[in-house]
Amino acid sequence: MERRIVNNYGSFDVIFEKAKGATMWDSNGKKYIDFIAGIGVNCLGHNYKPLVKAVSRQAKRQIHISNYYFSDVGLAFADELLKVTNFERGFFGNSGAEANEAAVKVARKYGFLNGGAKRKTIVTLESSFHGRTMATLTATGQDKFHPECFGPYVEGFKTIKANDYEALEDAFDDSTAALFLECIQGEGGVNIIDQEWAKAAADAARNAGAIVMCDEVQTGIGRTGTFLASDWLGIEPEVVTLAKGIAGGIPMGACLMRGKAADVFAAGDHQSTFGGNPLACAAGKVVVETVSDWDFLNRVNQAGDYIRSVISSWNLPIVKQVRGKGLMIGTQLVPEVKPFDVEIRCLEKGLCTTVAGSDVVRFLPPLTISDKEIDEGLEIYHSVLKQFS
Repeated sequence: MERRIVNNYGSFDVIFEKAKGATMWDSNGKKYIDFIAGIGVNCLGHNYKPLVKAVSRQAKRQIHISNYYFSDVGLAFADELLKVTNFERGFFGNSGAEANEAAVKVARKYGFLNGGAKRKTIVTLESSFHGRTMATLTATGQDKFHPECFGPYVEGFKTIKANDYEALEDAFDDSTAALFLECIQGEGGVNIIDQEWAKAAADAARNAGAIVMCDEVQTGIGRTGTFLASDWLGIEPEVVTLAKGIAGGIPMGACLMRGKAADVFAAGDHQSTFGGNPLACAAGKVVVETVSDWDFLNRVNQAGDYIRSVISSWNLPIVKQVRGKGLMIGTQLVPEVKPFDVEIRCLEKGLCTTVAGSDVVRFLPPLTISDKEIDEGLEIYHSVLKQFS
């Protein structure tokens, strides 16, 4: 397989053929419980009937048109998304990195219009992750994503330590265009940003004349138990970026704007050929209508609380901490145990997991995962962790 596809991903030698809910089957008929959901993408699980029906119906009507025109389903989706999130404008792309590139442009132009060429710095956090393009790589606050071979990197980014009040003392000045943060750092280790610190950081940024932006590529669309994670963080960002679960498996990203950021973009500032195509919007409309339901979100919170409490109840010596919100969950392990080794062993036993940071096993299961699938997955996970204890 590596000879046919560039092996940027270090992919495992498993070929999946079909899936339903949070269960997948490989080409040999082996069953797996899916605790990854395509890295948070398949928020409604696999083969979710209303989603399949909507995509199939739209494919028969119209898959793609130019953004020179509007589509009926695109406008309907935009209305639904903006109403649920309380934002004013939206740009649609195809991925989280593309959504974050849009946010970078919004911040830079906002800074230029409100301070001139010197107001261009975007402040991000240590251990953050914002994407794989050149700008979003630079925004990412992890040195391992900045190898010399890809240099030179984009100028105009500054990184501060999360949850550190002293770091806020000189973080922002008249050169700052935006504060850009994840409400929970997914790739960095499922690190939760403290609510009071986030409010202090947002206040400090705004007092310096900057806007606040939240990267909700992973935390958005109900993943943490509210439709947007910034809802519970309480900082009311001017810009939010979304992707992963936004269209339930169809490639899509979004950059939402309001307040001071709402009218920053003008015609020609940022575009995408495939962005907001009717097929993705049809899928997104189903996702938004489903996930925004309060009963649905309550179930996400209950399922997440259950998973974390069960893992904690095992009292295994290799587990340092279990953290997260909703169905974004991280198990921090002792240094002697490598999360990647746990991931491999889980896969061998029929459980799909992933890693985050240097010491965390991460779960991002479908938001629709059943109680039965949760228990099956936890049983495998427990047996694996006991082998390493």
